[in-house]
Amino acid sequence: MSGELLDRALVQEAAQKSGLLWVRVAQEQGGTDQRGPASGGTVSDRALWQVWHDGAVLVVGEGAEQPLYGLADGQSTVLTARSKDKGGRLVSWPARVEELAPGSEAWTAAVAELKAKRLNSPDHEKVAERWARESRVLRLVPAGGSEQSAVRPGSMPEGSHAAAPVPTGATTRQPMPAALPRLLFGRRKRRG
Repeated sequence: MSGELLDRALVQEAAQKSGLLWVRVAQEQGGTDQRGPASGGTVSDRALWQVWHDGAVLVVGEGAEQPLYGLADGQSTVLTARSKDKGGRLVSWPARVEELAPGSEAWTAAVAELKAKRLNSPDHEKVAERWARESRVLRLVPAGGSEQSAVRPGSMPEGSHAAAPVPTGATTRQPMPAALPRLLFGRRKRRG
């Protein structure tokens, strides 16, 4: 079996077993993405819920669904799947974005697959109508090339590749209010 066929099989297997893939998105200089201010012309990976169908990744987003981070028809991106057992990066591959027109045959087939895997939809019976009205359905088709086999078991990049957190105004650590210990532990009686 050739290396290209093995790569395709690995991509398909990883995407089928994972409900979540990481998509590489470019943030505009000084702009904002849907989670906060961009750090200025940077590239970052964002998680997208997905379904593998007919040789491509299907995603639905915008409206009441997940953000699509500016993915547009004809754009190229890189997808990354993680290992189910260890949780680390398993394989990355380039993909071409195709936006499916609502009501088309391809859109109807994609929506049937996505609807079957969509958990906790508030309007399961009418979700296709809502998606046609307010959301976008994208097909991320694996694109061949030398990048396809660049990140896979046996040829991982050096370094951790840990991503910096998305910039936000939220904080998790502030000084503890002076009265908090008394509220939590009560006032201790003095022994005399």
